[in-house]
Amino acid sequence: MDPDHLQRLRRELDDEERPSIVISPDYEVLSSNAAYRRAFGDGVVGRRCYAVSHGYDAPCDQRGELCPLAQARSTDQPARVLHVHRTPRGPEHVDVSLRPVHDDDGALVGFVEHLRSIRQASATPQAGAQLGISRAFNAALELALRAAPTEVPVLVLGESGTGKERLAQAIHAASARSEGPFVAVACSGLSESLFESELFGHERGAFTGAHARKRGLVETAEGGTLFLDEVGDIPVSLQVKLLRVLESGTFRRVGGTQPIQANFRLVSATWRDLDQRVAEERFRPDLFYRISAFPIEVPALRDRIEDLGLLVPAILDELGAEQVPSAEAMEVLRRHSWPGNVRELRNALHRGVILADGERLEPHHLALRGSAEPPTEGPPSPTRIVPLAEMERRYLTWCATQVDSRADLARMLGVGERTLYRKLARLRGQTD
Repeated sequence: MDPDHLQRLRRELDDEERPSIVISPDYEVLSSNAAYRRAFGDGVVGRRCYAVSHGYDAPCDQRGELCPLAQARSTDQPARVLHVHRTPRGPEHVDVSLRPVHDDDGALVGFVEHLRSIRQASATPQAGAQLGISRAFNAALELALRAAPTEVPVLVLGESGTGKERLAQAIHAASARSEGPFVAVACSGLSESLFESELFGHERGAFTGAHARKRGLVETAEGGTLFLDEVGDIPVSLQVKLLRVLESGTFRRVGGTQPIQANFRLVSATWRDLDQRVAEERFRPDLFYRISAFPIEVPALRDRIEDLGLLVPAILDELGAEQVPSAEAMEVLRRHSWPGNVRELRNALHRGVILADGERLEPHHLALRGSAEPPTEGPPSPTRIVPLAEMERRYLTWCATQVDSRADLARMLGVGERTLYRKLARLRGQTD
């Protein structure tokens, strides 16, 4: 980059409140502003960005990460990703946005990268925090953080026990409504009369037992976020009442006549397949389109086994436990299929703490039900000698879950793309 151009960028970034750096097309950090040095430290100029952020000896996309620089260089457009970076405070989630820089002739000469530390999740064990470092977790978190500053209705999808409400809370915490209330509504099992009264409130004398006016949860969520948990369980007869609020922005208390203005941001969650329920006429399509403008899939625990190293100590800390799991217990946890997800993990650890008399949790303390499966995160680690062909099969199966592009995977494995295709086809029982 021309020295004069670099000097102009330095002056521009000195006034920037966000931590920012200038990077060359070959990943060298050319400059950092004062905000970056305060947040992430000095001594980065002259080093490669991937070495600074991750400790890698090669670019992120060659280590199974999404690389914003590679993306921006190939498209000549800004790029944004969520990474876990090494920082003076330890590993942290960082929102990275990067834009190309051109000289006066339009040639690409470098990139400006802005970084923002994320406080809605943690990459180190913390009781009560949203925890994860796996690609699957980070993908869901990135979507949540992109949606948070907007007013778009979010639909959080995922199996029971995956932590859908915690992701909803993260969206609320990162939104402009974070100072307002977060009001959760458990939609399962509510009768029609109870649903209306809970959601919209009622006037005195509206029904037998209504001795005083009651504010509903919609009113309680004024200025904040209304979280409808298990929205797929709302009976069809009640769905039209919710739709009316979303379309008109007003509601009436049960027994009331005056419309009341609603002011909340909607986040819904369900483990059910709403597309199927719409097809079965068990969920209104117009309501479905209203609540599902921005769907986010929360990964099952079996798809983020790498995160057990954070979840286990954090849960034990929440339980006030003094025990730590043995290496054998951690292996059992890694190989379990986790049909009940994080909720099942918590229950297993709680039981283990009660049963363990010593300082360690052992496999027999956990009493896990169901089948054990090999981990889906992290390369396979056999505990016995297996044939090379079997080890290759296991390794390729794992690799295929880590990298979306077959061309990128072939390059990382050091084989031709055609060779990789044949190997993967054999894994699927296909012929070339």
